Amino acid sequence: MRAISANLLALLFLCTCASVFYVWSRLERYNTGLQLTSRGSAHIGPSPDLSAKTFRALLAVPVAQRLHLGGILDAHNLTGVADQTGSLGIRDYHMNVDNKGSAQRGVPDKLGSPVEGIFWSEWLEDRFPVSFSEEHARAWRGRARGHRIVRLEPGCGRISNQLATFSDRSKACVRYGINADQVQGETLTYYLASLLGITNLPPLILAQLNVDSEQWASVRRRIGGLQWSERAVVSLTQWVANLTGVITPAPLRQESKGLRPLRGELGNKTTAELLELMQWTDLIILDYLSANFDRLVSNLFSLQWDSRVMERETNNLLRTPRGDLVFIDNEAGLVHGYRVLDMWEKYHSTVLDSVCVFRKRTVQRVIELHRRRDTRTRLLELYRDSEPLSPELGFLSDEHAGVLQSRISRLYKHILHCKVKYHQLGV
Repeated sequence: MRAISANLLALLFLCTCASVFYVWSRLERYNTGLQLTSRGSAHIGPSPDLSAKTFRALLAVPVAQRLHLGGILDAHNLTGVADQTGSLGIRDYHMNVDNKGSAQRGVPDKLGSPVEGIFWSEWLEDRFPVSFSEEHARAWRGRARGHRIVRLEPGCGRISNQLATFSDRSKACVRYGINADQVQGETLTYYLASLLGITNLPPLILAQLNVDSEQWASVRRRIGGLQWSERAVVSLTQWVANLTGVITPAPLRQESKGLRPLRGELGNKTTAELLELMQWTDLIILDYLSANFDRLVSNLFSLQWDSRVMERETNNLLRTPRGDLVFIDNEAGLVHGYRVLDMWEKYHSTVLDSVCVFRKRTVQRVIELHRRRDTRTRLLELYRDSEPLSPELGFLSDEHAGVLQSRISRLYKHILHCKVKYHQLGV
């Protein structure tokens, strides 16, 4: 009896701890919320605290302690085609869709099957929104580097980040990393997305804190109060107004069989739903390559104690009023994501394996990077050509560059597997 009583007490203690942790994580999730400004616009960022739910605590844990926690194929056979290589608020967001419709505006009736083999149909590609075009990004970077910052205030998630107002009244989120990994991960993920032709990430620049410079002089006192280190390299990302949260679509939830190129499963969806799913497939490719665990992967991990997590908003993913997805707060990608890869890899693989339909134009970029095996060189060239402060922030180590190339090869083989599988099924 004494042994049984001891076991019951131990079980009761464990249940109590689990309940306290669950309630705490729910409160933390609630407190993250929308960071509202006085004009009613919003930018959702990471939690101001080190949240267990979004695994922010991992970003502040030393590497050693984090680790304690936890054949080239012919690309022609895959696609059958040659490789192809201002102002405040909503007005500061530019679609630049080049005569393509957005996901919720002017959407026509469907023009046929949503898929062609394992690829989204061309008629959907023709309507795919270009959220932040390269022309827009280049123009924004020029303005952001040329304007003074006149105000810093909360509004971009954790307290170490700040919402900056420029002299022209446009805004940006300033990321001051707990360590250099965060700013480096955010920046290099942006340029990796550019290399893949994924335009859902807001434009970004680097800046070096210097209270004696014209750009930062007006917020000298605020920087001192924040205890930001002089000469630290920070990232500034275009602030986008009126964003709302996004819930994981049904085909990508744990009870589903995944997103498959089956007309019977996709044929009853609206054009807007299909365009959003297309953006999800780009997101999953980007997060797999960068090993970003702080989005869909963290939700998958949380299923252990929260069976309804997929029914709530996804971390670091927002939607514009026009229906386009915006991938924000990518600091966990590449550098930090690779350091803790052993802990998260099975979840990354599960998410990737849930998708077998892709954008052909994104896959063509993947094929090219796989065949040439020059991802490090091309990413470094794009980064250096676009960012004057790239030498100060640094780049991927040789080891991490090798990890990126190997993940591109793994992704390529997964796409080829999908092609073979659904070709055999007569898709």
